Amino acid sequence: MSEFIQIHALTVYPPGNLNRDDLGRPKTAIFGGAQRLRVSSQSLKRAWRTSAIFSETLAGSVGKRTKDIGNYVYQKLIEQGVGDAEADQHAKKIAGEFGKLKAAKDGEGKKPSKGSKEVKGLSPEGRQIEQLAHIGAAELVMLDTLIERIAAGSAPTDAECAALLSNAHGSADIALFGRMLAAKPERNVDAAVQVAHAITVHKVTVEDDYFTAVDDLNDGSEDAGAAHIGTTEFGSGVFYHYICIDRTLLEDNLGGNRELASLARRGLIEACAKVAPSGKQNSFATRARAVYMLAERGQEQPRNLAMAFLKPIGGDDLLRSAIEALEESRDRMDKVYGPCASERRSFNVASGQGSLQDILDFVGK
Repeated sequence: MSEFIQIHALTVYPPGNLNRDDLGRPKTAIFGGAQRLRVSSQSLKRAWRTSAIFSETLAGSVGKRTKDIGNYVYQKLIEQGVGDAEADQHAKKIAGEFGKLKAAKDGEGKKPSKGSKEVKGLSPEGRQIEQLAHIGAAELVMLDTLIERIAAGSAPTDAECAALLSNAHGSADIALFGRMLAAKPERNVDAAVQVAHAITVHKVTVEDDYFTAVDDLNDGSEDAGAAHIGTTEFGSGVFYHYICIDRTLLEDNLGGNRELASLARRGLIEACAKVAPSGKQNSFATRARAVYMLAERGQEQPRNLAMAFLKPIGGDDLLRSAIEALEESRDRMDKVYGPCASERRSFNVASGQGSLQDILDFVGK
């Protein structure tokens, strides 16, 4: 039976635009009949996965997501003295193991890679694959080793190319967030982590910011107007985050490596507490850390506690009210269903109780 670790967190974000829609507005959602600000799970996972905290905690165990693996191989071969046509051939063969190659017309594409010559019929787009491929840390090492062998004059065999997607066990990011390869379904990995969209616990109104930019060399003698005029939209609020980690599946994805699984959980939760998406940070400096976090462990069926905020929180102290609503919903769920977790830990910045270190030790043990 699986053991689950659940994280419920509250983070206060000041005015900002962390996650934009196709019109540049902050993403929103209707919940409980009221508009809420929303930060998508995809945005959160990327911010955490690419953070310094995650990378440093899991150094050597983080892979890459890319569609450009063929051009990576091509450029490495060019740098080691392999000719354009030969490098292109090997790059396409290897890229084809990670996904279906994009169709490219002769002569189309970006400028040739640095150090290479422009050769008719060779296109960078032709070395790309159609779908993002998540390549594990150990698989990247295997790839670099194969590139060195090719540069030394040894043509890669079909078996060597096929083996490039054979070792995802050493990659914590793949173990956590999964991998889906349409062209290689046998290499897919089920994600051990589920991340909910973060939403505000209260209703919100998206606001407009009118701004201007001034030309520093304009002395105003002829034209005192602005050099640029624009608008941007923003919002603020207390956000509820929910994460569910299948600890058993995580360890399975890592080939039974409990030490790496522990580091993966710690790295993810520390990033969740400290790292915000990077959207519009230069304009708003929306840097924030979780002000409340509840961690739960157990074999019981997981449950999101967003129901605590189905009725939008109101009043003069949104944070305190949100914490009370979350804990009351947890207790009522326990009363109806029985204990929904075997163990719990929490911290509360507002009251000064608990610590992030306690949480990390708890989820990592």
